[in-house]
Amino acid sequence: MVQKKSTSAKVLADTATKDKIKKTSTAKKYGADSITVLEGLDPVRKRPGMYIGNTDKAGLHHMIWEVVDNSVDEAMAGFCNEISITLNSDGSVSVSDNGRGIPVEKHKVTKTSALETVMTKLHAGGKFGGDGYKVSGGLHGVGVSVVNALSEFLEAEIHRDGKVWKQEYRRGKPKSKIKSTGSTKDTGTTITFKADHEIFTTLEFDWKYILDHIRQQAYLTKGVRFNLIDARDEKNIKNYNFYFEGGVASYVRHINRIHNTKQEKVFYMDKVEKDIQVEIAFQYSEEYNETVLSFANNIHTKEGGMHLVGFRTALTRVLNSYSREKGILKEKDSNLTGEDTREGLTAVISIKIPEPQFEGQTKAKLGNAEVKPIVDSLFAEKLAIFLEENPRDAEAIIGKCLLAARARKAARVARDSVLRKGALDGLTLPGKLADCSSRDRERSEIYIVEGDSAGGSAKQGRNREFQAILPLRGKVLNVERARLDKILANNELKSLIIALGTNIGEQFKIEDLRYHNIIIMTDADVDGAHIRTLLLTFFYRHFLDLIIQGHVYIAQPPLYQVRKGKQFEYAYTEEEKDQLVAKFSSGSDKSVTNKKDKKDKKQDKNSDVEEDSGEDVEGVGEKVSGVTVQRYKGLGEMNPQQLWDTTMNPENRILKQVTIEDAAKSDEIFDILMGSDVAPRKKFISTRAKYVKNLDV
Repeated sequence: MVQKKSTSAKVLADTATKDKIKKTSTAKKYGADSITVLEGLDPVRKRPGMYIGNTDKAGLHHMIWEVVDNSVDEAMAGFCNEISITLNSDGSVSVSDNGRGIPVEKHKVTKTSALETVMTKLHAGGKFGGDGYKVSGGLHGVGVSVVNALSEFLEAEIHRDGKVWKQEYRRGKPKSKIKSTGSTKDTGTTITFKADHEIFTTLEFDWKYILDHIRQQAYLTKGVRFNLIDARDEKNIKNYNFYFEGGVASYVRHINRIHNTKQEKVFYMDKVEKDIQVEIAFQYSEEYNETVLSFANNIHTKEGGMHLVGFRTALTRVLNSYSREKGILKEKDSNLTGEDTREGLTAVISIKIPEPQFEGQTKAKLGNAEVKPIVDSLFAEKLAIFLEENPRDAEAIIGKCLLAARARKAARVARDSVLRKGALDGLTLPGKLADCSSRDRERSEIYIVEGDSAGGSAKQGRNREFQAILPLRGKVLNVERARLDKILANNELKSLIIALGTNIGEQFKIEDLRYHNIIIMTDADVDGAHIRTLLLTFFYRHFLDLIIQGHVYIAQPPLYQVRKGKQFEYAYTEEEKDQLVAKFSSGSDKSVTNKKDKKDKKQDKNSDVEEDSGEDVEGVGEKVSGVTVQRYKGLGEMNPQQLWDTTMNPENRILKQVTIEDAAKSDEIFDILMGSDVAPRKKFISTRAKYVKNLDV
């Protein structure tokens, strides 16, 4: 999850502000001198978010991915079979490979070495034609030069042509010319960089996060060894190695290791046609959900694309054809739908293509139209052979699909009675929904609130123009092991589905979403966390597109109000509370007292909680009177004005946006925590109990 402050959903500039803008614009002339030209790598340092996403944890780790991707490109080209990543004790990172080594001879256009050109020029690299790379994940040639620009220092060591070459850089600028420092029989590249503290808000690398990402790359690049070394603590050096000869088939087994599988043998194919390599593996399990991961040139295409369309089309067609041929589906029976054939499916689709065309800068969707028929035909041919050669697995797969079809028909009856019929007959929105007056989806937002008490405060405190409130009663259904008909029988979830307006299942349409922001707002206690988890499970399993496109948020109400006299401030963490206590205590009377001032018993005009409902706190070695700390365990404890000021006002509130960093890992965690198998959940909780802070029992 990524924490961020939301942008304001309101307020146009008033007349006085407009007048001020006019005066300012006439005072300064806008001419050629106003145009600033950023040269070299200056644009990267000026706007790092454009190149690495952000300057927080994700952007910091993206620096490693950019360098590793260059080594992976060497591996995909067939020139590298070992890649090492080392976290050094000085905070730097080293990435080395045994590939060909970056060329070091003088470049005919830039008149500097090819290495320096790659390191200091945007859109320079071996990925724009010629004989550099046939297949590559990098399209823009900005990878390693961006890392150089955003590093305090970077050192490149090249083993090539029998010599060792080195060059150092400081914040993107070469410290000296490239020079030979010795001889070698090896080839390869080592890049060592230290992220710049002037750019990044954190310099702490997450070892587990790196392991998960590199493991995924190892699955997708079969036959290549990845070595990971954490040498930050020289007394406790960690060393991991990943090597998977089975490619994406090993990846599917890894994902399904916690599931009960339906087929014994994992389907696997790896074939090339028209310079496009198609590698696919799948296995069915007893789960109700679909886990399909698609990749193009080792880049995870979260929104799919043509390769995924080709896979799904062929899967449904071949399974229907096989069922008809074997007499499993009779003439009177309707065909299996795509939804039927994907229930319980775990699949990984990985293609390597010379000229990938991604839709959008994030590379979330593959747009190459020529990929669809190639994936369709190759996969269909191999799947038909697999079903004939493995009749037991074929029977298990078709049986799973037929069971899903029967459940789908039952769910359709339930959905039609709730949603489709309602849409046709003008079914009104849920009675408990306090809707907003605006019909502009981009401005509108809905708060999903725990309980009627908090719902009442939220309804009174909100901005009615663009904020809607939907209170939920009690804990909603755990949808991890529930089919659609059971979900639609749950009144709370049914109200939420109707309020969102997108429909659900095969009739889901994100363009019909009524609110741009969907904000989960629950109490800061154990029950509130449980309800939030149940809702997140619901969104992840049935409204995944809403999460992927950034519509789902978690509200962050304050944990404490710290008050002294008429002064008060809110604290959202334990650390903030301690800082406020120290701040208010510094000017207080430090005489020890056990009596409360009668004035403290007066009720504040803006609060429905008496001041003396808090607790006197301890200062440094002695009690400090006059400072009251109130712990908010429920949203209902705040009056409407307080709720608006702290949690709902776009100018002040803090929201956490729900994002997915690793789809396979997310799926695994949801299955462990929300599934029916108790043993994995017990192990997960017991091994992580020591990391829990501020446990509220």
